Amino acid sequence: MDSVMFDVLLTESERRVRDEVRTFVRTKVDPDLIIRMDGNEQEYPYDFIKTASKANLLGLRFPKAFAGRGLNWVSEMLAIEEIGVLGIALGCAYSLPSIVGESIDKFGTKDQKKAYLAPTLRGEKICAEGLTEPRGGSDFFGTITSAVPQGDHFVINGEKRFVAGGIGADYFLIYAKTNTKAPPHKSLSAFLVDRNMGVEVDEHYSLMGCRGMGAARIVLKDIEVPKDNLIGQLDGATDIFNAMMVPERLTSAAGAIGLGRTALDLAIRYAARREAFGHTISRYEGVSFKIADCATALDAARGLVYRAARLADEGLPSRKAVSQAKLFATEACYQTVSDAMQILGGIGYTDVYPIERLFRDARLATIWTGSSEIMRLIIQSDIFKEVLKAPRGEKRDIELDTPGASKTVEKVYRADPDQYRKAEE
Repeated sequence: MDSVMFDVLLTESERRVRDEVRTFVRTKVDPDLIIRMDGNEQEYPYDFIKTASKANLLGLRFPKAFAGRGLNWVSEMLAIEEIGVLGIALGCAYSLPSIVGESIDKFGTKDQKKAYLAPTLRGEKICAEGLTEPRGGSDFFGTITSAVPQGDHFVINGEKRFVAGGIGADYFLIYAKTNTKAPPHKSLSAFLVDRNMGVEVDEHYSLMGCRGMGAARIVLKDIEVPKDNLIGQLDGATDIFNAMMVPERLTSAAGAIGLGRTALDLAIRYAARREAFGHTISRYEGVSFKIADCATALDAARGLVYRAARLADEGLPSRKAVSQAKLFATEACYQTVSDAMQILGGIGYTDVYPIERLFRDARLATIWTGSSEIMRLIIQSDIFKEVLKAPRGEKRDIELDTPGASKTVEKVYRADPDQYRKAEE
């Protein structure tokens, strides 16, 4: 099952990009690569990155001057959806240049772009980001990795774990605390740290899924990083982090759609030929209704992903839309893979079909780049702000459905929401 029905919402150039990447996936990616990665026989997909870079498919939305193609967010999401059919590990490897590249392109100097962004998009350098620490995952502002200025450099000490691509990375985007006296959101800075500056890859994680991506724990012990490698402003990492969450979460969402497509396609083909009680199982509503629900959920996920991408293209606020896309798409993917396994039955629980690999991959999608719980936290926060912080006296097209709410209360609320809240208190 592909996304051709979505063509009505795409421009001709966007459709061409999607078709180009789809052809790349079908003709240029070695099918045995996925098997080797999942069997822990290959630590990182170097050749895949090289092949994608030769096709000029990395970092599609970055400027041509730095080896990008100057395309839009929608085009890049179309590309990652197509890469996502291969699984979460290759989708992650493909997305990292976009995620790390966002910080360099948006906040980096021209020299940093030449030294890091362009080589990354040309496949000459592998990048990774050091975000999560042993003491906490989603508590980004609780970072305890430190960077202390000394002369013309910073001395960085700390640890980062679950660094996707850490095994193969030539450089890392590292967040570190540079101001211990400031509030958490004004205390961090971001740095480009080369592996050969002394970064230690202390542990290679054996993961349930996303194998072959080289997930690692890295140690930074008295690493001397030139001040020229500071990205953006000192103590200004919050802006960088917020900007990076757009590609980080949107690529997770779009890739999950591709992964779900693969599982659903397998389930449809299996159901159309597997017979039970004298009919193919596609004739039974217990099976066909699952397929209908999964197809609907994946199409709905596309709507959320491409809406968020359009908002990003227009430079409009997209935090809630991106969070909704990431939440819904990754959970729709997980449910789709689970239902596909149910349709295949016992054979789906073996490695005869790739469903069990997709199932292991899909489980991670709801955890990384901001868990489903964190996405819900962001969404509800923004919704409450939208409703409760609207200009005083603004006419709202809503009705109070609280039991016992009087017309008087409704009039007060419409005229002055603050007065209504005080009355409730």
